[in-house]
Amino acid sequence: MKTRRSIPPAFLLLAFMLQLTLYAQEFKKVPANSVGLSSERLEFLTNTFQEYVNQGELPGAVVLVARKGQIAYLNAFGKSDKENNLPMQENSIFRIASQTKAIVSVGIMLLQEEGKLLITDPVGKYIPAFKETTVAVPQEGAAYEIVKAQRPITIRDLLTHTAGIGYGQGIASDLWKQANIQGWYFADREEPIQATVSRMAALPFEAQPGEKFVYGYNTDILGALIEVVSGESLDTFLKTRILDPLGMNDTHFYLPKAKSSRLTVVYSPTKKGLERAPNPGGMAGQGAYLDGPRVSFSGGAGFLSTAVDYAKFLQMMLNKGSFNGKQIISPKTVALMTVNHLGAIPFPGEKGVGFGLGFSVVEDLGQRGVLGSKGEFGWGGAYHSTYWVDPQEELVVVYFTQLIPANGLDDHQKLRALVYQALMD
Repeated sequence: MKTRRSIPPAFLLLAFMLQLTLYAQEFKKVPANSVGLSSERLEFLTNTFQEYVNQGELPGAVVLVARKGQIAYLNAFGKSDKENNLPMQENSIFRIASQTKAIVSVGIMLLQEEGKLLITDPVGKYIPAFKETTVAVPQEGAAYEIVKAQRPITIRDLLTHTAGIGYGQGIASDLWKQANIQGWYFADREEPIQATVSRMAALPFEAQPGEKFVYGYNTDILGALIEVVSGESLDTFLKTRILDPLGMNDTHFYLPKAKSSRLTVVYSPTKKGLERAPNPGGMAGQGAYLDGPRVSFSGGAGFLSTAVDYAKFLQMMLNKGSFNGKQIISPKTVALMTVNHLGAIPFPGEKGVGFGLGFSVVEDLGQRGVLGSKGEFGWGGAYHSTYWVDPQEELVVVYFTQLIPANGLDDHQKLRALVYQALMD
């Protein structure tokens, strides 16, 4: 019989200390070759994205690629403000829209780790308006019937977008329009997010809880829930618990006036080329992030950030909850967040992909049919930004631009191909 050899405690301690050292090292730009990326092959990426700008398909962009805990590629393209001929900078600030969702989802998990809630709890335990909700069931023609929800909505339903809650433009869109709750944009609202969410609870949702994936206000509700449970405003909670510990000093719901010159302009494609979006212009405009009421903190789509700031958050997730020697969340929490929770519920749009607690998750690379790895997680934003984390390759990719709508531009697909072709080990 073979006996299992025990690992000496001193070796385990050394391994643990080496891991801490890795996670505590400064997040900085290093030569691409030093982390297994070909600097020569990354020129294909540079040339391709410069061509998008030259052809007038992109106003400007920032691309960041980190590997093995360091930034291997960081490049700014085009203009942050075409009319005023301002070049894009590596520290330009972007509206990241739905990329806010991942950070707020981590905030919820922090509260579970502190024993303040369980994600299996009904939302109504904390926000009474959600104790009993309704669902709009389509009837013949444009008619619909409003019925009671078959069970309470849970926090996990919100994290996985399986609560049946859309963006107010589904079956009972007329009632959502009357309530003035439609679309993901909140920056111009003078109503605090808790008040909006409480009003939302009285409206009929699009599906029964747990029935299907419906993308919508779920994370805005989670933001309101964080406020109720923590006793702090969402901006204060996220700043003190996540942003400040990670050194995300340029991530804000509303931009400090001193940073206004770094805010990138939003553009829209037209037959005449890219045109400056209206100001403030709502969802398809510049937004009220500078001159708005600064009252409504949208957990679903409210943040502004830089590529480096957001990469710090993603690197923390890749590091199993740790960054620069600070443990933000536990490794087990990260593991739970980054596996598929949908079960038999199909994820719309992409084969081989599921959804975890705030991120899409790749389950079957062959079915998905694009370069990447099983276990990769990520998401994007309405202004055409995107990100992904590939744990197998120790890879973090952040791509920020300000283009709405994108009209079938293939830059996301090209970016993926150009990053993976540069891997050398």
